[in-house]
Amino acid sequence: MERRRTGAAGAAGWGRGPGGRGSRRLAGLALLGTVLVLLVLGSAAPASAHAALRSSDPGAGSVVGTAPRHITLTFTESVGLLDDSFRVYSPDNHRVELGEPQHADGASDTARAALPAGLADGTYTVAWRVVSADSHPVSGAFTFSLGAPSPTPPPAPADHAEHPVTKSLYDTGRFLAYIAAALLIGTAAFTALCRPPDTAPLRLPLLTGWWTLLIATSVLLVLRAPYENGTSPTTALDLRAFTGTLTGRPGLALLTRLALLLLTAAVLLPLARRGGPRARLATGVTVSVALALTWAAAEHASAGIQVPAAMTSSVLHLLATACWLGGLAALLLTLYRAKTPPPPDTVARFSRLAFLSVTVLVVTGLYQSWRGLGSWPALTGSAYGRTLTAKLAAAVFLLAAAGLSRRWTTLLVTRASVPVDARVPELVAAPGGAGPEGPVGASGGAGFEGPVGASGGTGAEGPVREPVRDEPDAPGTPPPPTAHHYRRALRRSVLAEVMVAVVVLLITTVLTGTLPARAEAEAAEAPRPQVAGLPGAEAFTIPYDVGTPEGRGTVQIQMDPGRVGENGLQAVVFGPRDALTFVPELRISFSLAAKDIGPIDAGVTDRGGYWATSDLTLPLEGTWTMRLTIRVSDLDQVTETRQVEITR
Repeated sequence: MERRRTGAAGAAGWGRGPGGRGSRRLAGLALLGTVLVLLVLGSAAPASAHAALRSSDPGAGSVVGTAPRHITLTFTESVGLLDDSFRVYSPDNHRVELGEPQHADGASDTARAALPAGLADGTYTVAWRVVSADSHPVSGAFTFSLGAPSPTPPPAPADHAEHPVTKSLYDTGRFLAYIAAALLIGTAAFTALCRPPDTAPLRLPLLTGWWTLLIATSVLLVLRAPYENGTSPTTALDLRAFTGTLTGRPGLALLTRLALLLLTAAVLLPLARRGGPRARLATGVTVSVALALTWAAAEHASAGIQVPAAMTSSVLHLLATACWLGGLAALLLTLYRAKTPPPPDTVARFSRLAFLSVTVLVVTGLYQSWRGLGSWPALTGSAYGRTLTAKLAAAVFLLAAAGLSRRWTTLLVTRASVPVDARVPELVAAPGGAGPEGPVGASGGAGFEGPVGASGGTGAEGPVREPVRDEPDAPGTPPPPTAHHYRRALRRSVLAEVMVAVVVLLITTVLTGTLPARAEAEAAEAPRPQVAGLPGAEAFTIPYDVGTPEGRGTVQIQMDPGRVGENGLQAVVFGPRDALTFVPELRISFSLAAKDIGPIDAGVTDRGGYWATSDLTLPLEGTWTMRLTIRVSDLDQVTETRQVEITR
């Protein structure tokens, strides 16, 4: 009887000694660290849009002889329109009244607004903002001139850039929604498919996942209008703007996700409980697929090439990610918190589920990588490719940890199948052996740390019998591994797997906000906008790179007339995706080494979207050295040089 009480204590109180408290403390710190890292990255990670401007009519920097009837933009994928998608400013810096934004000829990858009649000659500034198919807003600005460029172009209008608080809150909500979906779907899959005997520890992740996803979705829905319009979170109270978001695809997807969560909790789960295990499984599969579709329908898979295949791949990828990573979290909680530790059969079932999930992830991941990259050089030559490479490297570590877990699972199952020596007539137990570090059999057959007996029992079959050897081991020979040893190793490898999985998921969230290399290449192939100027002017395109992902691009410079005497100079800066960009400082100077003249500062000033000067005087002909310094931030700048031939 005393031995039974010792075994029961091991079952109910495993790990309550110093080792167990340390393990729980380590798991808690890891979980807290994960949440903190997630929140920091959620507020700091970039959220570049997936739609890139392919062309415009009138063209950026162009000079047209007759007034255009419309402004038309063409993008690399479908876009959504806002009430304020276009703002056009006249040469005297007054806003031009436009028609309602619409898609040109019904093409979803275009945006068009009608211009009024009677436009005056001069330079017009166009600021635009649309919503990419992956739900990110994208904006930009350019100029065109009617008749001839204005002597003094108007300053650029206030930018459509995202409000920093709104952007931070929205990005954090998106990341939390991903984590919550993985936790909710993965825990439900683990419970239904792996059938752990003690499901009490899994109620917390199920409820946490459901509530977190519900709250995150509600916040995203409320913030959708300010996020699209680049305004403060306080504008979410504007009922007209809020109802307007419900007509767009991202808003409808969020509303559908919210309705699914409420319907599941209020109707589907109570009905499934009355129908038994099969009904619960069918309900879980249906709800999981429907939730995954709310992401696929509002993100990049819903636009571009091969949309049906891309959406199917996206749904399978998200479900496989949830089953693997969310299931890992459920397994970890079961290993650490369950009063009745999971039998080897449960662990083996999850091992098979994880293997299937990894197979699906590899297949769908390869397809999505091909769809996003478009070419092998883009793997190292684009921000999307480099982020994808980082994800693949982290995935290799994750697969290594998963392989180690699978090895310990195999050994644990093998150990459980070894029959107990029938010649042993009695139990072997050490007094007070309930601690996790006790000798073989010390924790009792019912304890989590105790060895698994012939029936694979974890307490229900009574104490575990250990065989007694006829002859003692040789001095110095270590004792053979037991199920206790394999369980401890499995817990550690699963914990490592979960921690690496969090890193993979964080990189994935950054990847979803990075412009795909295929779209970047399509935008680069489009005719590049040229700086407005007079015929016969000298034009230069100078690349720059300060060594940061967003710190490279080109500067287009035009000199008019590019001869001895007084010259005008205009410079337009383009970012890494050939989009018009704004830099805090641009300096241009000229030197003529042969005559020891210079440097002569061109004195360019920011004219609102481009830099210009009208009084650059070069006194002699010859080969001048143009020195161009671009500062893209408080700390990052680069200087480039170019030889310029000046004639009479």
